[in-house]
Amino acid sequence: MSPCELISCVDTAWLRMDRPNNLMQIVGVLMFDGQLDEAQLRASLLYTLSVQPRFHQKASLEGGEYYWRDDPDFDLDQHLKRVILPGKAGKEELERLVADFASTPLNHQRPLWEMHLVDTSLGGQALVVRFHHAMGDGFSLVRALLTMMDDSPTPAPRPQPEPITGDHDDDEQDIHQGSRLLRAGLKLTGTLWSKYVEVLTHPTKAMDYLKTGRDVTAELYTIATLSDDAKSRLKGETGSAKRVAWSEQIPLPDVKAVGRVLGCSVNDLLIAATAGAFRHYLLAQGDEVDDIEIRTLVPVNMRAPDDKGALGNRFGLVALDLPIDIAHPLQRLHAVRDRMQALKSSLQPAVVLNLLEVMGMAPRAVQQQAIDILSAKASAVITNVPGPQQTLYLAGARLRQPLFWVPQAGDIGVGVSILSYDNKVQLGLITDKKRVPDPELIALRFAVEFEQLLLLVLMEPDLLYDPEMLDQLLHG
Repeated sequence: MSPCELISCVDTAWLRMDRPNNLMQIVGVLMFDGQLDEAQLRASLLYTLSVQPRFHQKASLEGGEYYWRDDPDFDLDQHLKRVILPGKAGKEELERLVADFASTPLNHQRPLWEMHLVDTSLGGQALVVRFHHAMGDGFSLVRALLTMMDDSPTPAPRPQPEPITGDHDDDEQDIHQGSRLLRAGLKLTGTLWSKYVEVLTHPTKAMDYLKTGRDVTAELYTIATLSDDAKSRLKGETGSAKRVAWSEQIPLPDVKAVGRVLGCSVNDLLIAATAGAFRHYLLAQGDEVDDIEIRTLVPVNMRAPDDKGALGNRFGLVALDLPIDIAHPLQRLHAVRDRMQALKSSLQPAVVLNLLEVMGMAPRAVQQQAIDILSAKASAVITNVPGPQQTLYLAGARLRQPLFWVPQAGDIGVGVSILSYDNKVQLGLITDKKRVPDPELIALRFAVEFEQLLLLVLMEPDLLYDPEMLDQLLHG
């Protein structure tokens, strides 16, 4: 990567998506056993900076285009800081700190990331991290953080590898405004973009476009003509204050075993448990759930298998309706599985990624209008990022539990992040205070919902769908 790199269209779209009520920041907490050696921590972080130059580059607007440019005044002390929590420095205090960071903009005059080392009463220190989404998606940022980690408490000497380079050569930079779409994916032409905008503003024309029989046009029609999401306490005007929570860890081998028996993927099971947690929360608030579904946006990783770890955003989105109107856990699981399978076989992720490319080339006002339209169609974002399944260490301390929270665009007020690590999996939840002031109630229910599915697996197969037996087992 050169000291100056043109920011891709997709990353430009994320860079310009910040709003006071929803900042485009990925926030995480790394929980450790014991204390980190601060000298080793700085050395590990400097190594990451050497292989990921994006960490010492800032976003610079020049001549109407954005560039990643080396910060001549880069100072690690401006990005790695100490924080002292008030009181006992327990879980609640840490949650408040994370919520405050999620509501506070990063300094755009510097590289768009920060790390804060925190003393806690939870058995060790925590490292609170936040990155602007323009730097990369969850898949690439997890990989970047792994360059800091070690396989043992005593770090081995690190090699001096060549820096990871971006995939933008000089020729591409010269044609930034014309054709910087997915080389291996679909090309969203200006004609199709104009069709998408026309469908948004004149839905009656959608059928004319469908008559062409083109899959891409059909996907544009599907996305553009989605109705606004159902009204619920999860959907509505958002403010700038956030709340965060996280669930208990669930053994990943248990999740895989249940999935094998029920014929579902790990992702299906975890999303179904999330749907059950939302259903239980809304019922506890006295809300009606029997006739509504909650639409969520689910990122789909579109990196090539030989991806070399460059930062940036390479994911599409699918719109998944969570079947919270289904009371039976197994029926709800199968509904999630069937819907996810249909979405995986669609072109929707590639089309959405290309829409983001075009938004990054469009005027900022046009992008904001498009985000408003799209965000009205969903109440939440759910992302599932697989982490390493071996125990890791940083600066001599064992990484016990990593957590992260996904940002939401427009007026979406709920973000669900599922992360697996060291053969355990858990849910992180970030909500708008106006919409859900008590996300811990949803997070606590996540493990309970999975336990219900585990209980069903232990039952006789012919009893799995017996409502009376199920109610007796689950509620005594």
